[in-house]
Amino acid sequence: MKPFERITNPREIRRKLRLNQQEFWSRIGVTQSGGSRYESGRTMPKPVRELLRLVHIEGIELDKARGSDFEVVSYLKRANPKLYQNLRKAASGRSTTSGRVATSAPARSNRASRKR
Repeated sequence: MKPFERITNPREIRRKLRLNQQEFWSRIGVTQSGGSRYESGRTMPKPVRELLRLVHIEGIELDKARGSDFEVVSYLKRANPKLYQNLRKAASGRSTTSGRVATSAPARSNRASRKR
């Protein structure tokens, strides 16, 4: 998904992530009632769309991100998109990099299986 690309169905994204409205929308600074309006068809402003994409599709935790991090990511996406996709895939453990919401559980460590 490209920056500022129109998100047509935020409810579908939320349901794939198995979050209620409060959990989903509060992660990007939107009230539950505001999120409900967006899910019902009200147009989302670009900043809200971009936050939704970054947090719920790209998996970026806003409380840990800094401005310089976003600059580096933006540069890498433009300069070497294939490397960006490979790095993103490796970092998240996902098997696809098509921009869709991942619904698989995070990979587990092999430590538990070695202790047996």
